[in-house]
Amino acid sequence: MNKNEFEFIMDMAIASEIEAYQFYSEVVTCVSDPSLKQIFQEFAAEEKGHQATLENLKTMEIQNFTFTVTSDYKISEATELPRLSLKMKPAEAVALAMKKEEESMKLYRGLAAASADPEKKKLFDNLAKMEEGHKTKMEGLYTMTAFPEAW
Repeated sequence: MNKNEFEFIMDMAIASEIEAYQFYSEVVTCVSDPSLKQIFQEFAAEEKGHQATLENLKTMEIQNFTFTVTSDYKISEATELPRLSLKMKPAEAVALAMKKEEESMKLYRGLAAASADPEKKKLFDNLAKMEEGHKTKMEGLYTMTAFPEAW
């Protein structure tokens, strides 16, 4: 993979994080519940952090770009995508964020599967692992929010 292809892929990933940040920031203005506002403000801040991480990775050599595999309990896959609403409950807000991370993970996995170039495949696989890590974090938060009796 040449430098331009790498930069294009990283720019696409960064744009995805910016889009997620904008989405969560807009949700903050739509919900009235203070705890939901805080949850979505935290999600927005995380996406800003993801953007910064990717911008830093963009300057690195591709062989230095790796994420570890996380345990995937498939909670997101077993959860319905809630509709964005002014009357959302905190568990629904976390489920929405969790599903967004799942979508990003699946996108990168699909791009990895479609890549003939081993370097592009590795890059997309690593981006998928990064998103899977975000999803796993959201799944833990969802479990604590939706099923407090389990804790």
